[in-house]
Amino acid sequence: MAREDEECIVDRRPREEGEDTPSTNGGRQDNELALPSGGCCMPTSTCHRFQALVFMCLLGFGSYFCYDNPGALQSVFKSQLDLSATQFTLIYSIYSWPNVVLCFLGGFLIDRLFGIRLGTIIYMLILLVGQLIFASGALLDTFWLMILGRFIFGIGAESLAVAQNSYAVLWFKGKELNMVFGLQLSVARFGSTVNFWVMQPIYNYVSEFYHGYRALGVVLLLATLTCVMSLICALVLGWMDKRAERIMQRNNNPSGEIPKLTDIFTFKAPYWMVSIICVAYYVAIFPFIALGQKFFVDRFGYTEAQANTVDSLVYLIAAVSSPIFGFIIDKLGRNVTWVMAATITTIGAHALLTFTQVTPYVGMIIMGLSYSMLAASLWPLVALIIPEYQLGTAYGFCQSVQNLGLAVITIVAGIIADQSGNDHTWVQLFFMGWLTIALIATSVIWGYDRRHRGNLNMSPAQRATYVNPVNYQNFE
Repeated sequence: MAREDEECIVDRRPREEGEDTPSTNGGRQDNELALPSGGCCMPTSTCHRFQALVFMCLLGFGSYFCYDNPGALQSVFKSQLDLSATQFTLIYSIYSWPNVVLCFLGGFLIDRLFGIRLGTIIYMLILLVGQLIFASGALLDTFWLMILGRFIFGIGAESLAVAQNSYAVLWFKGKELNMVFGLQLSVARFGSTVNFWVMQPIYNYVSEFYHGYRALGVVLLLATLTCVMSLICALVLGWMDKRAERIMQRNNNPSGEIPKLTDIFTFKAPYWMVSIICVAYYVAIFPFIALGQKFFVDRFGYTEAQANTVDSLVYLIAAVSSPIFGFIIDKLGRNVTWVMAATITTIGAHALLTFTQVTPYVGMIIMGLSYSMLAASLWPLVALIIPEYQLGTAYGFCQSVQNLGLAVITIVAGIIADQSGNDHTWVQLFFMGWLTIALIATSVIWGYDRRHRGNLNMSPAQRATYVNPVNYQNFE
């Protein structure tokens, strides 16, 4: 039985005519037991919410750590498993293609069937099983089993990212949401970075006891422990959220509406513009980094090691600056303005790298800061546009179109780069063209929001007093 000071008990029985209405004291009725505002055990306290944030961020650590295992051990994969370059790249592409559809369905299932707590645990288990199968394939030197494992791993990982975003909105909407998205990005990139730091030394150590592909399989099984850690975080966070729901008598769907797949067709223009930005901006970052080594070698005469160093700056800067930008945006608001500024400065960074002889460190630092700025300001916009009971569907669709865009545009960018040889001007113009599309989409959001007097580009103080009849979706 719950402690009394953890319950918010309200007498909700109908009152008889003439019955006295309970008096209020400091805005509280006499028959209502107020929630204590302090104490790290209370869901309403900042301390408790940030305890939950730790587990929220670590949900994705195992996913990002294991996703880049092949990249950290590329030479080992090719030599010990006798893989061609095509087979090696298949390990990555098999992860993305299924999520063009399955990520959207995963978000919908969170809204309609599983709920956020059960959905998170289910997707984490799918991810864990996929990584175990992948590691077993390496241990048995069975390539098709490895591909099957990566396929299953991808289904769980991308849907888990949707659940992670939904958790962030549920606990931090209207408070520190921008900073929380920044922290999640930071921890995710840190997971990838730690993978590149430790996997080769671990493999070197394990190779003293096992040899050939068996050593690789054992190392991948050890990497699976990070997914077990993330699963434990999912269980703890689920317990914390269940407790918070009971204590706060939380209702995420007061209207009682049932989410449907067709809800996606009712979303208004700002949401679709956010989806376009998700594709148009990110395809100018990730494919550029994937092709970056050759660009810096050809354009600036760097060695491969020097090129890798400058190419990694975007992720390194993002890991540090994302929560900082999130904190600033939480204080200042104006999310659409920040998205526009990030897009413009990213175009400037690409222009510096393409048309000037300024050291590429300048352009990459600007790109890293811009990427952090956009991630911290763009994703929270979805929570301002879409009702909470549809957020899983909304975030899932964004992830789906992003996966589709990255899968297709990376191939197209590679074709342009191959045909251009050592001249990278055309592929850079290709990236800047996509950024221009992102800028146009941002301008549409700004104009639509201004015309309909929405709250997307307001300061926190203005949002606190903003009166919206039901939801932003109701604007015509």
